[in-house]
Amino acid sequence: MRSLIRQLRPAVILVGLFTVICGLIYPLLVTGIGQVAFGGKADGSLIHRDGKVVASSLIGQPFSAPIYFHPRPSAAGDGYDATASGGSNLGPTSAQLLDLVSQRVAAYRSENSLADNVTVPVDAVTASGSGFDPHISVANALLQAPRIAAARGVDVATVRQMVAEHTADRMLGVLGEPGVNVVELNLALDGR
Repeated sequence: MRSLIRQLRPAVILVGLFTVICGLIYPLLVTGIGQVAFGGKADGSLIHRDGKVVASSLIGQPFSAPIYFHPRPSAAGDGYDATASGGSNLGPTSAQLLDLVSQRVAAYRSENSLADNVTVPVDAVTASGSGFDPHISVANALLQAPRIAAARGVDVATVRQMVAEHTADRMLGVLGEPGVNVVELNLALDGR
């Protein structure tokens, strides 16, 4: 019995020690560094209006009123359902995807009063991988600008200027394409 206790004691001590190190000290250290070094980003890049959290700049929201820029379609169920986050898993040869894109192109042209010969940006008719992408292309935003200007009763140049002010450059200057955060832009339009 004494031999068993002598062998178990180091195992129990190590389990306790690593539980404290990995379960308490490390998470607290990483959280503290995140709060000091990254501030609001560590808390989810929350956007506050009138003392209340209204959104996160990292998560898209469904805007459908004519006075707002519309985000990419969401593959995450109806209404940006967080429990259904993910892509549609429809490949480029899928007839279902082609039908869905055709329907979205027609709807986009109709709601933005576009002629049949106007090229619709890909991001306006295809969902992002997560279904919650808050960004749209600059081309997508500029095609929506006349609709928003008319619905809000403002000059289209004013809306285009706001698009330019809310356009984020490529990451590290070379990765990806410039994009417009729909959530931030729509909140700026409301605050105007």
